[in-house]
Amino acid sequence: MPLPSRVTDLTSFDLLLSVAELGSIGRAATAHGMSQPSASERLRTLEARVGVPLLERTPRGARLTTAGQLVAGWAGPVLARAGDLDAGITSLKADRHSHLRIAASLTVAEYLLPAWLIALRTVSPDTATVLTAGNSVHVAEQVLAERADLGFIESTDVPSGLATRTVAKDELVLVVAPSHPWAKRRKVTAAKAAATPLVSRESGSGTRQAWEHALKAKGIDKNAEPLLEMSSTTAIKAAAIGGIGPAVLSVHAVEADLATRVLIRVEVSDVDLHRTLRAVWPAGRTPRGPASDLLTIATRSLTHRADRR
Repeated sequence: MPLPSRVTDLTSFDLLLSVAELGSIGRAATAHGMSQPSASERLRTLEARVGVPLLERTPRGARLTTAGQLVAGWAGPVLARAGDLDAGITSLKADRHSHLRIAASLTVAEYLLPAWLIALRTVSPDTATVLTAGNSVHVAEQVLAERADLGFIESTDVPSGLATRTVAKDELVLVVAPSHPWAKRRKVTAAKAAATPLVSRESGSGTRQAWEHALKAKGIDKNAEPLLEMSSTTAIKAAAIGGIGPAVLSVHAVEADLATRVLIRVEVSDVDLHRTLRAVWPAGRTPRGPASDLLTIATRSLTHRADRR
């Protein structure tokens, strides 16, 4: 049976979801590898087909109307299934003895990617996978230079030339050793946290960028110089556990330590520390073969986590 005319253009619905996530038609256009005028025209056409306004456009960006939120909620599962369909079709033609080159930021590489690779092994058992782990800037460089087929980043900013898809939600947490004075207070102000030297990731790290971006959104532009810079999440946790100083890490990295009270979580008042983890690949291209399979697996895991909540 023919598809209803209002739902034949899935790209426009995908673009609507990107506006909801990124808060701007321009940023959504960049994520989809298209110009802002082209994205705006697609969204206007979509609104005309649906018959109601889907977006509120403001000088600061764009946000979904109530109707837009409903449409986005209905479209999400449809787009996920379309990705599954594409991955299935691709898998029929793909060389199952192919290679997959992945570049991933440390949080994704250590705490999320292992489960995704196990799932990939089920659908693509003969694929040889090579993983390079580094900070988000390094990952983006690897993908742009075509030294990686698919990348996973933590940073808030996505370099031009890359298409993106959300694969996980994350939250940064400020942690200290039980002996630290903040362990009893359990809460500090954003200004206090910003003025305190932390055990920190290196410049270019997505975690560090996300922390600084969250503080900047609060109006805090200056942070204390790091007490200690380290390129390993494990090393930072060890330093925090040893009482060297507070650290800001992904909740994925410290869940077990918080449960055993080896580390204590300290709330940072009035700052939103949630962030989005993204897959990236060259704009204008579509991931194929095992890369498409892995992208589908990662995206599906996000849906499953949302369903459990």
